[in-house]
Amino acid sequence: MLAIIGVIVVLGCVSGGYVLSHGNMAALWQPYELVIICGAALGAFLISNPMKVVKAAFGGAMGVLKGSKYGKKEYLELLSLMFDIFATVRKEGMMAIEEHIEEPAESSIFSKYPKVVKDHHSLEFICDYLRIIVGGNMNPFEIENLMDIELDTHHHEAEQPSAAITRVSDALPGFGIVAAVLGIVITMGALSEPPDVIGAHVAAALVGTFLGILFAYGFVGPIATAMEHKAADDAKYLVCIKVCILSTLNGYSPQIAVEFGRKTLFSTDRPTFTELEEYLKEQKENKAA
Repeated sequence: MLAIIGVIVVLGCVSGGYVLSHGNMAALWQPYELVIICGAALGAFLISNPMKVVKAAFGGAMGVLKGSKYGKKEYLELLSLMFDIFATVRKEGMMAIEEHIEEPAESSIFSKYPKVVKDHHSLEFICDYLRIIVGGNMNPFEIENLMDIELDTHHHEAEQPSAAITRVSDALPGFGIVAAVLGIVITMGALSEPPDVIGAHVAAALVGTFLGILFAYGFVGPIATAMEHKAADDAKYLVCIKVCILSTLNGYSPQIAVEFGRKTLFSTDRPTFTELEEYLKEQKENKAA
């Protein structure tokens, strides 16, 4: 929603200021300038990135319109799931969760938390490490090291699309200059024309520079930054899972383990201690009912 509002504000202020200065909006409509700038930017983007990054970049750019998928409700559900898993392990032993992590979609524990189950990457992260704990003899330090390696890989992969979009943003003013230079070339070929015709050609050439800068700093650059914020939100979700699992491996009770995870969250998304306690109590009552 904020992205849409931002686009409206950028377009409204730029076009509104231009019109208030007695500018002619028709003069800004230069289709060939758009073809040169956007086409060159797209071509350079395709040259410089593999297909997986291209797909992720377009998907991430569209995802900016939806905003972050993680908020307080999502974290309450995640922490409650972790609490249920740890409580089961504490009461019945580590082997008791084996059936749950092998078929999470059919698990009586995971099925209570549909948002976590739908988040396939996070679900896989949880189940993989619980599976390692159940079947292996790795100590907490070894598991933490393995988690850090996977998270570093995830962060690097998540940053590639936004970095690719940022490079396009950096290049757009240059492509705007390319369009402007080509416009001047056209103008030089029309020097025998009347002044009003030459003026129209010069104005069209300058529109190329204007559009390149506007697209770079008004739209493409902000989209890349928004994608970075979304990637950071995704990473924080996985870090919360990591801290919860490591805390229970180090012998902390389920309540304390999820409290450690809660402390890792951004303040805007972090439920309070009381909110988490009440949510866990509500889930326990629903289970009893």
